[in-house]
Amino acid sequence: MPGIDECLLEAMRLPGARGAALVDWTSGLALGSVGEFPGGDHEAAAAEAAEVARLTAEQRAFAPDGYDRHDKNDDPENPGGSGGHGGAGGAADPPVEDLIISNRDSYHVLRFVPTSFDSSVFLHVWLARPDGNLALARIRLGEMAGRLVLG
Repeated sequence: MPGIDECLLEAMRLPGARGAALVDWTSGLALGSVGEFPGGDHEAAAAEAAEVARLTAEQRAFAPDGYDRHDKNDDPENPGGSGGHGGAGGAADPPVEDLIISNRDSYHVLRFVPTSFDSSVFLHVWLARPDGNLALARIRLGEMAGRLVLG
């Protein structure tokens, strides 16, 4: 099970990857980062991405039907939550799986990471548009989020 550094290095192997970070969207702090970031400042990029993530995750309009942020998943058939991406057994999944923001020359993919505490972290990958593959990035980030060990 990879830690933060291994996960970020794996993210940088995605086609077109320019930078990757694991960000706490509650505080806006980067828990780890690698590569380059818009404006050259990874801390500012983390804080700005955290604001977007926080605004999205807290809106009921983007949550699945019947989602309650404070419920735990007690399904014995699926202890890790939906899709097997839960952190520790019984952890609630974040309400949003991922966000994709595109501009003329790049994509930003924010993948929320289920955790055993409050699921307030996400992976942020910055992809160059000519080389980036959104479908592959979503699949790989989902796999990475499911394997990531925090603590």
